[in-house]
Amino acid sequence: MNEEKDFNEQNKKSNNQKKTAKLILIFIVVFVVVFCGIYFGIQIYNNRINEPAQTSVSDTSQTTTSPEGLVDNPIDFSSLQAKNEEIYAWITVDDTNVDYPIVQNATNDEFYLKHSAEDKSWSASGAIYTELVNSKSFTDPITLIYGHNGYGDTMFTTLHRFENEEFFNSHPYFYIYTPDRRLTYQIVSAFKYDDRHIMNSFNFADTAVLEEFQNYIQNPDSASKNVREDLDTEITADSKIVILSTCITNQESSRYLVCGVLTKDEKTN
Repeated sequence: MNEEKDFNEQNKKSNNQKKTAKLILIFIVVFVVVFCGIYFGIQIYNNRINEPAQTSVSDTSQTTTSPEGLVDNPIDFSSLQAKNEEIYAWITVDDTNVDYPIVQNATNDEFYLKHSAEDKSWSASGAIYTELVNSKSFTDPITLIYGHNGYGDTMFTTLHRFENEEFFNSHPYFYIYTPDRRLTYQIVSAFKYDDRHIMNSFNFADTAVLEEFQNYIQNPDSASKNVREDLDTEITADSKIVILSTCITNQESSRYLVCGVLTKDEKTN
């Protein structure tokens, strides 16, 4: 009898342990599911709040020419500048998410690192901007345009698509609109570069320095690069080059540059 009693008690104890283990396992599974749901929910929310509202320019390569010879301008600069007078241009790159106003702060080059172009409100993803060293007419020999990388697919993150050779070869141009012009840039090269401040590191007023830099962007020494061999126009001392600059994820001392040379300057409606 005692042996039977001991057996029953042990069996009961074993069953209780199994039930306890099962409950713990269920708790762990529920906890992991809830934690993952909260974590990914926060990530999605952060990406959405950091993505600025914007007016999209769809299929800019198909813009038409009026009977007067003027190209249609799809950007409503009057409405944009009513919200932020520092918006002076718009950039669009086909088959990327780069479709944004360009701004330049009147006093602080770092302002738009963390402020929206739409209304100057604080924004972690910042804006697409130039610094005071560059004019807003895109007539400098070298113009640098900056945008963040890594905030979802916003700002300049999708410029990294040019790392793919096929994408690079099939997307030769980007476009910049001003209130009265459409500027077409042929992409010369896209490559990994260091984090030096280009406009402060080179004296482009020196023709020899300018020529050396122009030669470099046509033949960068980067291991990660794509270069266009056949250009619509020869690059000379009079060429106007725009460089789009963004960061590279987990590489603080590196930048990714997409370099374009002006090939067409058209008046718009």
